[in-house]
Amino acid sequence: MQTHQLSRLMYLSWEIQRTKHNNRSKALTAAWAIVNNADITIHYLLRKHSGSKTTTPNAASKLTLFHS
Repeated sequence: MQTHQLSRLMYLSWEIQRTKHNNRSKALTAAWAIVNNADITIHYLLRKHSGSKTTTPNAASKLTLFHS
């Protein structure tokens, strides 16, 4: 895994640990699941936060989990 991806993973796990008051291993496991399943996570977040219940596949394909 590249260093940039590892730093994103660590930052996300620290945020999860801080906001959810989890222990370190549980937060790291949650962050690992989010990063590995980024396409599913993006679709879920798009569906959750959009006004309509239907989402187009094109909208999800244009989004990324992290800014490059």
